[in-house]
Amino acid sequence: MIRVLLADDQQLVRSGFRLILSMEDDISVVGEASDGADAIAKARELRPDVVLMDVQMPGTDGIEATRTVVAEGHAKVIILTTFDRDDYLFDALAAGASGFLLKNADPDSLAEAVRAAADGHALLAPEVTMRVIGRVTGDVPAVPRPKPPRELDLLTAREREVLLLIGEGLSNNEIARRLFLTEATVKTHVSACLAKLQLRDRVQTVVFIHRHGLLPAGPPNG
Repeated sequence: MIRVLLADDQQLVRSGFRLILSMEDDISVVGEASDGADAIAKARELRPDVVLMDVQMPGTDGIEATRTVVAEGHAKVIILTTFDRDDYLFDALAAGASGFLLKNADPDSLAEAVRAAADGHALLAPEVTMRVIGRVTGDVPAVPRPKPPRELDLLTAREREVLLLIGEGLSNNEIARRLFLTEATVKTHVSACLAKLQLRDRVQTVVFIHRHGLLPAGPPNG
């Protein structure tokens, strides 16, 4: 059972998330927090697997709370916000968030993000992935293309395929459909890629791919 803590200053929002997650057999909401300081305290007390964290809250905000919760190793954090802003996105990722979703995400995406974070991976909304890619590729000259890192030699041919599709912003489900594999098989390949390349999560993987110029020239297909 994946234990989840909800952190949002609006009770109605917390109730909605609780209702959505209560429909999942493998997810249990173990607590709620109304601000960042409360989220830190509840994370220390309850030791959830995942915290769903709002950004704008009174007192200690969600970014600072994320930084503390991640640094203390209490839980993985997924940022949930109605504010589609780059400063929130990159501050949250820098603070160690394992995912970033807008509050208008569909219920399946929310549950998938919780499972991904609990498994040690990151899940970003597709539009968020594209903006991470845009920020990274904007910081790296297009030419000359960097030499592929030696670590790639550790990957099998199939793992390389999966790696590049992660770089395009595809979810595990989308990769499975693209490669005609089961989603469980894709998750195994993703885990192998992270382990062999010594990457923390999907965010670091996207950065790695684009910093090393591993995708063909042209816009991502995600």
